[in-house]
Amino acid sequence: MLTLTGFSATTALAQKRRVLNLPNYDKQTIHFGFLLGVNSFNFIPTPIKDLRDVDSVLVIQPGSGSGFSLGIISNLHMGDNFDLRFMPTLSFGERKLNYKINLLAQDSVISRDKRVESTFLEFPLLLKFKSARLNNGRAYLIGGVKPVIDLASQDKVDDKGEKILKLKRNDINYEIGFGFDFYSQYFKFTPEFKMSYGLKNLLVQDNNLYTLGLQSIHSKAFYLSFTFE
Repeated sequence: MLTLTGFSATTALAQKRRVLNLPNYDKQTIHFGFLLGVNSFNFIPTPIKDLRDVDSVLVIQPGSGSGFSLGIISNLHMGDNFDLRFMPTLSFGERKLNYKINLLAQDSVISRDKRVESTFLEFPLLLKFKSARLNNGRAYLIGGVKPVIDLASQDKVDDKGEKILKLKRNDINYEIGFGFDFYSQYFKFTPEFKMSYGLKNLLVQDNNLYTLGLQSIHSKAFYLSFTFE
């Protein structure tokens, strides 16, 4: 009994003496940081009602590609539980559409990928809802809107008969996610997961085999980021 009492007292004393790292960091009106991350870009294609209207195209399926992201963080403190964050980011990635095409002359079906490489300038404006801090960590939810510019867009390029898949240069996304803040002695480290969905139809109808079967294309992306503030 004495041993148990002594152990409990020692545990309580250790908890009482636990040191909080950066106790006033989140109370700053504005602070800055940077992010590094990986991403997975994809499409949400909407085929026309009846693909049989497009000679030889049987199926259109999206495919994802991986990339990486670099960004900077500006954080505005709005209260104990809310922050407003502006996070300009440069993201590199690839997306694709897979077509099942019936070659009537050869009486066979082939699979053909149309790949689209992109370099995105992203400007997310996000509201961060934070839990109460527990020792040196806290959880949060985040969401908002994100204008996007695809610097590698070929929407106005003359394809010279190559039949490329053209996408519009500008997009607007809504973005939601969650993360966990961990406070070290010198900085705050955060793993963050976000999902992003495009609101605009990106398809440039070029009247070729790869666009006639599509009614619209919207963007979709997943991000795993690591921020340092």
